[in-house]
Amino acid sequence: MGLNGGPYRFRPAAVGDLPLLAVWLREPEVACWWQDADEQLELLREDLADPRMVMRIVSFEARPFAYVQDYEVHAWEQPHLAAFPVGTRGIDTFIGDPAMLGRGHGSAYLRLLAQHLRAEGAPMVVVDPDPANQRAQAAYAKAGFQALDLAATEDGPARLMVFV
Repeated sequence: MGLNGGPYRFRPAAVGDLPLLAVWLREPEVACWWQDADEQLELLREDLADPRMVMRIVSFEARPFAYVQDYEVHAWEQPHLAAFPVGTRGIDTFIGDPAMLGRGHGSAYLRLLAQHLRAEGAPMVVVDPDPANQRAQAAYAKAGFQALDLAATEDGPARLMVFV
């Protein structure tokens, strides 16, 4: 199943996207969940060279508006994800363009990506938003993710949600 068949387009993130990502990381809705924009930008810069991380810019009708990354959950030590089968993909994402919030775009592109990852062989796709991030949890649920238990992480509690 391809990712680029409708109004949503996914393209690999590149070094040239770092200025746009820097702007997005400073948007209030992003900054409250992806704290310390400078640190996050540096992590994204480092991950561009890491083959374990798939980083994408999401566009709607040719308008870039979101960032999404996916990775095999066992590629890094993450005890709260250790019980998931090998090959499970984890997703982290944000909508950087505030004009695109609250319009159903998040659930739409997340569903497309999760379906694509499953079609590519991932046994499951998992997300772990902050339990206080109701907007993210609603988007994931609308995309087809099912809420599981709360989990302890090094960054605090997380709500595990899975797309099977």
